[in-house]
Amino acid sequence: MPPVVLLACGDVGPIHRLAGGYALRVKSTLAEADLRFAQCERVYSNRGTEPARSGERHSRVDPAMADVFSECAFDVVSVASNHAMDWGAEALLDSIATLQSRGIATVGAGIDLDAARTPAVLERHGVRVAFLARCSVLRDGYEATAHRPGVAPLRVHTRYETAEYQAGMPPRVITEPFAEDLAGLLDDIRAARTRADVVVVSLHWGLHFIPRLIADYQPAVARAVIAAGADVIVGHHAHVPKAIEVIDDKACFYSLSNFIMSAPSASAERRHIFQHRYRVELDPDYPHLPYGVDAKRSLIARLSMGRRGIERVGFLPVMIDRDLRPEVLRAGDPRFDDAVRYMEWASDGMPHYFGVDGNEVVVTAPHPDASTAKHRVQHA
Repeated sequence: MPPVVLLACGDVGPIHRLAGGYALRVKSTLAEADLRFAQCERVYSNRGTEPARSGERHSRVDPAMADVFSECAFDVVSVASNHAMDWGAEALLDSIATLQSRGIATVGAGIDLDAARTPAVLERHGVRVAFLARCSVLRDGYEATAHRPGVAPLRVHTRYETAEYQAGMPPRVITEPFAEDLAGLLDDIRAARTRADVVVVSLHWGLHFIPRLIADYQPAVARAVIAAGADVIVGHHAHVPKAIEVIDDKACFYSLSNFIMSAPSASAERRHIFQHRYRVELDPDYPHLPYGVDAKRSLIARLSMGRRGIERVGFLPVMIDRDLRPEVLRAGDPRFDDAVRYMEWASDGMPHYFGVDGNEVVVTAPHPDASTAKHRVQHA
């Protein structure tokens, strides 16, 4: 029996319409998969309360804009976003209902904490795949509780320690997951293992916009998640690709970046914040992708699976064009080689090995004779 193929994509949530649709250049690739997954970055509702806390008025869009998920034929979507509760519980539940009405399973948020933690289990060709989702970048009150709608949380404590004897020097930033949130996720992974052949964990986490930088809680969480029985981690939120790490022969994609996104063009204040807080320049050629010059880089994680688990892990390099349409790059295109070099740079220091096989970059553990975690790209 041929393997079941899952394609996992990054953040989806355009606020503008595009003639011909956003999926024009990627639809044929998505159609080759048995399962398709993405992260939902918007709320699809006409109800809700003005988002006083986030200020992200564009995080809510008309429910008709959810047609982008149907256009891509996504089967399951994480709604565990930092924007999921911007407009309150009514808007969140409308958004979930809108996606589900299109035949799309949702994970990571719901009417209460039990619903938000419940996995989506999908079967293809006799292979059962469980999806779980959490968010680590939540504002207070966005988390689901036993009696309140919201997002399945994996919250993080932040503390600061003096790093040097000189007053005024930057402190050491230490981040640790809430023990109860992590314990709940690990319990859910173990339970999902009893129901499925493959467990996929989606994490909306990390530091947005800044290339390469990984918060210290992320590798710690990744190791705990893999040890509990997850087969792969797919990360989102950063709006830029980040490292791929292999942990006990299981892959962690720290950030798949944007897939189909748009936003209002950046104000002078936003440009100032990017330059001085994040040390990131915005790309003048992409006014409606205002997340930094590397925001047009993306990945699609490609997973081949069977009843014994994941048999092969790889990724398809993607470049977002100026109309904000993702394009899967092909071997032989200089942009393909540039994308692989970028991912080697982003993954430096993380155990991994990249080997190019056709148009796919295969991800494996480091070779036993390797002296460092960084490896040359090999063309098969």
